[in-house]
Amino acid sequence: MSAVSGRRSGPATGRSWGADPSAFRAADLDPSAFRAADPDADPYADALRVGRGPLFLRRADGRLLPLDVERWCGAADAADLALLERCEGAVLDVGCGPGRLVAELAARGRTALGVDVSEAAVARTVALGGQALVRCVFATLPGEGRWGTALLADGNLGIGGDVPALLDRMARLLAPQGLLMVETEPADVDESVEVRLVGTGAVSAPFRWARLGTPALLRRARALGWRAEAHWEAGGRAFVALRARERRRDPDRDRRSDRDRAASNSAEPANRAAVTSSQRARKSSPDSPVAPA
Repeated sequence: MSAVSGRRSGPATGRSWGADPSAFRAADLDPSAFRAADPDADPYADALRVGRGPLFLRRADGRLLPLDVERWCGAADAADLALLERCEGAVLDVGCGPGRLVAELAARGRTALGVDVSEAAVARTVALGGQALVRCVFATLPGEGRWGTALLADGNLGIGGDVPALLDRMARLLAPQGLLMVETEPADVDESVEVRLVGTGAVSAPFRWARLGTPALLRRARALGWRAEAHWEAGGRAFVALRARERRRDPDRDRRSDRDRAASNSAEPANRAAVTSSQRARKSSPDSPVAPA
């Protein structure tokens, strides 16, 4: 999940959110504004429906990481456009959220598909004219092994809290030598933590989430065989372009991956509890497509 751009007031405090989420703790919020954690609560979907926050990730230590719902629900900005200019071939946006990137690509006549487990996110993507599917990234997806570019924007490198597993999955979705475009944290951080979503009047069940800055991602990616093509900053955000390795056939590993995807399909929505343009499971079928007729 990306850092907040700009400055705005935090809920119930009048304080500025700013760029340093470590300044916020649960004590900064009015406790009466929130119910106890509810496994069915979906503060993310609630925020998308109105197009604004406040929405936070709350860590176990009480720190609050603000999420930039307004930017996600807006039009693609200059930093987004610079990212999309680098895309090659057909584009898969993993954790597409409300769909500004998929919609922008569609408007340019590019082949693009968004995937997200949030029905509210996919519905907004479709309303903008994009193609999107309600599905977890670890489930079976269309075009596996043939995508020219995959996107992990808006902090979606954090999905599942297991960066090596996510990078391995992305390599299998991409064509050989395909391009992975990742948004990283502006700070030099490398962590996997348990968090909850906190919105107006609701707190989600806990889930694992990862946060990596550019140096950490480059270290991890190189160890897994990715080649760094570029890294840059724009609009207070940080990005990395990674080139996938050539794949060698490994029948045993392929069979294991098939079993893992089958297990993911059958276990959804309970086993993927990550949010925001994330992969937070909802009550709906994880394989139900939502796309223009």
